[in-house]
Amino acid sequence: MSGKDADTRLTFPFQDIPQPGQAVTIRDGVLWARIPLPYRLDHVNVYLVRDHDAWTLIDTGINTAEARAAWENLFTGAFRGLPISKVIVTHHHPDHIGLAGWLCERFGAELLTSQTAYMSSRNLSLAPQETGLRHYFEFYVSQGMSEEVAGLVAIQGNEYLRRVCDLPPTFLRLLQGDKITIGEREFRVISVDGHAPEQIMLYDDRDRLLFAADQVIERISPNVSVFANEPNGDPLGHFLRSLRLMRQELPADVLVLSGHGRPFLGLHERCHDLERHHEERCQRIRDACAQAPHSVANLVPVLFHRPLDPHQMSFAFTETLAHVNRLMRRGELRKVVNNGKIFYLPQAGEAS
Repeated sequence: MSGKDADTRLTFPFQDIPQPGQAVTIRDGVLWARIPLPYRLDHVNVYLVRDHDAWTLIDTGINTAEARAAWENLFTGAFRGLPISKVIVTHHHPDHIGLAGWLCERFGAELLTSQTAYMSSRNLSLAPQETGLRHYFEFYVSQGMSEEVAGLVAIQGNEYLRRVCDLPPTFLRLLQGDKITIGEREFRVISVDGHAPEQIMLYDDRDRLLFAADQVIERISPNVSVFANEPNGDPLGHFLRSLRLMRQELPADVLVLSGHGRPFLGLHERCHDLERHHEERCQRIRDACAQAPHSVANLVPVLFHRPLDPHQMSFAFTETLAHVNRLMRRGELRKVVNNGKIFYLPQAGEAS
């Protein structure tokens, strides 16, 4: 249950959705704003927490003219004339880190994030070498993608260079278990994996506020992907483990402030929904491979039924592989290589 049906299990306490350049008050000194994105998912949520005579910002939006214009409107409106003192980035994806360098430079603000997020962004912002692009191309082709499609998908990473500003030369590292004070509030740092390595969430126990980044979102499941530099990785296993830990360590009545969608109540229900969603997708793959050996490219339409452009295909393909690798890790699938292409079928004895 990852779509509309899941909504019935959640409570949405805020009826107003902030328009670009505007903000909605979540709690005293906590604001919710949206920055536009040029994708099917057309916004990212950002949050402002009052830090005495300044604001601490959680996430930034992507580096586009439309996003900067939305920020300019916020500066003259919701900011109430106060500067940004800190920029907290939850993870290295462009919609969350893209304008961090611009905002830090503009206000002289300090950047706080995980070491993985900082170093991943710095690494991805380096101009890609031809050898790197070739490696991605060969990765996609080995998993059954045609050379024509692989050539288009392999260059999608170049978009990172256009969508992320240069980061500051220094940052403050956030680690699991850290506590940080923002104004009158104290937050516990929670580090989770799956959607992005060492993704940062912040939890305020006094007001039961969870800044959940992209780990838990209403209606949609965050992308969980395997990439060419770790082809045998198990990010779906990491993601599911993080969901279980959240249910164990956080109260059921927290207000979840996600990176996309609406704030909601019902954390434990949403974690259960996401676990069921991914198990259902694993079952689809098991069923398909029981009928005949499948490559990852063969399995993409098993999980994704709509037409996909190269940007969407890159996510769909790597997420399909994440489910395959989870089943491989659980000993439910095995792989065979035929003419340089990898195919998957059930472990011997599990299915005919």
